[in-house]
Amino acid sequence: MARPEVTVLEVSGRELRVSNPDRVIFPGTDHSRPVTKLDIVSYYLAVDDGIMRALDRRPTTLERWPKGVHPGIVLSTRDRGGGDAFFQKRIPRGAPDYVQTSRIEFPSGRHADEICPTELAVVGWAAQMGTITFHPWPVRREDVDHPDELRLDLDPQPGTDFAEAVRVAAEARGLLDELGYSGFPKTSGGRGVHIYIRIEPRWSFTEVRYAAIAFGRELERRLPGQVTTSWWKEERGQRIFVDYNQNARDRTIASAYSIRPRPGAPVSAPLSWDELDDVAPEQFTVATMPARFAEVGDRHAAIDDEAYSLQPLLDMYARAAADGRGDMPYPPDYPKMPGEPKRVQPSRDRDRPR
Repeated sequence: MARPEVTVLEVSGRELRVSNPDRVIFPGTDHSRPVTKLDIVSYYLAVDDGIMRALDRRPTTLERWPKGVHPGIVLSTRDRGGGDAFFQKRIPRGAPDYVQTSRIEFPSGRHADEICPTELAVVGWAAQMGTITFHPWPVRREDVDHPDELRLDLDPQPGTDFAEAVRVAAEARGLLDELGYSGFPKTSGGRGVHIYIRIEPRWSFTEVRYAAIAFGRELERRLPGQVTTSWWKEERGQRIFVDYNQNARDRTIASAYSIRPRPGAPVSAPLSWDELDDVAPEQFTVATMPARFAEVGDRHAAIDDEAYSLQPLLDMYARAAADGRGDMPYPPDYPKMPGEPKRVQPSRDRDRPR
């Protein structure tokens, strides 16, 4: 007998209707079976405390793939629209009344009411709507202008891989210890490593970004030839890029436990520091993470235990600025920011007629 076109789940006392539960979202691979829409919803419900710890009361952009992650499906971006997959920054029409929102402002001055998960049913509903990846802002709905999280994105450049990112993460851990911070690492769901640090919500996005610049520069100094903070891709070389701009307003990172739209349905996996040397990012998937979560729980369970002052990193940034090494370029779609250097790639600047 064919399965019904709607499956009804009970989530924290709410009824969650999953339409087309057998729709294949991720085709099977040589190493994984197909992943259906119901599998996606069930996965997020299985990592309940973990995904809520990552999203709770945070304005969240939804990365939706309603037709699945199949060859030929194109993701719309800031520069290229019209794709079958897209980023949803405003609450969709017809959302249940229990889905709450938070108003956020973009660098352009425009604003949006983004969903703001406050309970697991919201996550399940978003997954039923085709959400693969959750992109939370580093703020809480109570104060959307002051981040409570510093995010360090260790991004392998061509010619480097996860192993190099792990080596840089080990140095980052030592620096965090010196600063008196506790950092919480996770896989990106690809080749990179992310490290989150809870901070006191007292500083602006600009100041948090300065702190990330200072941290990246210090890693660059300690690991010459292995780390770069160069914004221009042509200057990065085969090094790990510390993407400081992930801390700018309206820039987000896939949350812990988020599924990434790649073959095999990999997920962004929270880790302990001791695990980082011994794992491969591809071992964490929709199929494998629920059993791991049931066994070890959320590796980021203690992330909210303490929030730290950014002042040590801001002091480092101020010293560098006094020596002539101040701000660095913002993303190209930002308005020109005070104190920002000119947005011209050095090689192109040299080639311009005088």
